[in-house]
Amino acid sequence: MQKTSLTALARHELEHALSGSSGRSAKTLYGGQEHQLRQTLVALRAGVVMAEHENPGEATVQVLHGRLELATADASWSGWVGDLIIVPDATHKVTAVEDCVFLLTVVKTQ
Repeated sequence: MQKTSLTALARHELEHALSGSSGRSAKTLYGGQEHQLRQTLVALRAGVVMAEHENPGEATVQVLHGRLELATADASWSGWVGDLIIVPDATHKVTAVEDCVFLLTVVKTQ
């Protein structure tokens, strides 16, 4: 069994995002090539956009800090601390409305 403090990791990754030139930082907490389930903690500085990308499988975004917007061509959803957004099976982008940290959970379909 393994235990991880999401609060401590969120703080750490946000520090990296705020000080780095890209304005983003991420750490995979569970998963990889040998697993179908992958959980990644992502931190973004306010204003940073994760460009449009495909959904690699079923996915959720749980906002741990700040505020973000997840958008497709047809709709958008605001996420605040404590919100869980089910990622649509469509090309989408994520914008940090404020400095934010979220837990991305993906079950790969292939």
